[in-house]
Amino acid sequence: MKVLSDLWASLLGAIGNVGAQFRFLLLLLWRTPQGLLRFSLISDQIYNTGALSLVIIMMSGLFVGMVLGLQGFTLLQKFGSETYLGTAAALSLLKELSPVITALLFAGRAGTALTSEIGLMRATDQLSAMQMMAVDPVRRVVLPRFLGGVVSMPILSMVFSMIGLFGAYLVGVRLMEVDVGSFWSQMRASVDLKNIMEGITKSAVFGIACSLIAVYEGYHSAPTAEGVGRATTRTVVNSAVVTLFLDYLLTAIFL
Repeated sequence: MKVLSDLWASLLGAIGNVGAQFRFLLLLLWRTPQGLLRFSLISDQIYNTGALSLVIIMMSGLFVGMVLGLQGFTLLQKFGSETYLGTAAALSLLKELSPVITALLFAGRAGTALTSEIGLMRATDQLSAMQMMAVDPVRRVVLPRFLGGVVSMPILSMVFSMIGLFGAYLVGVRLMEVDVGSFWSQMRASVDLKNIMEGITKSAVFGIACSLIAVYEGYHSAPTAEGVGRATTRTVVNSAVVTLFLDYLLTAIFL
């Protein structure tokens, strides 16, 4: 009975946390028109969350594309369909791998940085000092970081896709000697606007979810070193779980 009671309490706490985050999202959306007036703050956060994540995104995209090209060639060769390697790589990257892996990398690199930064400001009473000076910390600190993450995610996902396709091209065409004309022509014939929009939609939704979790955990973290550390851990774990859950929902909707 004690175990069931603890599980029920955890379930209620999780539902309450989801509701609190949804209310926080509505607050951010309400403040967005005001926050857009100070675009310089948002551009700085786009640089912090997007540009500073390019290295890990590009390296991961290259290796994922190379592995995808190698595995795809090995599988398609059994059926005599090596010319469809470009199609398999493009559809896999655009529809699934790029949005999901980019979101996971974003949570691990940029999401933790946002949470720890805001949590440290909470622990050092900087947010309380802003409120005492009649400065809204949500509009001044939280909103630019949220919007910066939302804008950065689709861009990073597109970069991941392009570098991943280049990696698949290196392995498939240069290493496994797949015909270069067939590689690109089959890709262009099979990939349409719907596939591209599916990837962009997923990356945008993941950007909203991961950025919301990061700023929410940081803003509501306990004002201690231990509290900031736990909030950072929750950001990574919750972002990964929510990303995979939303990926299933969006895939089911598009299918």
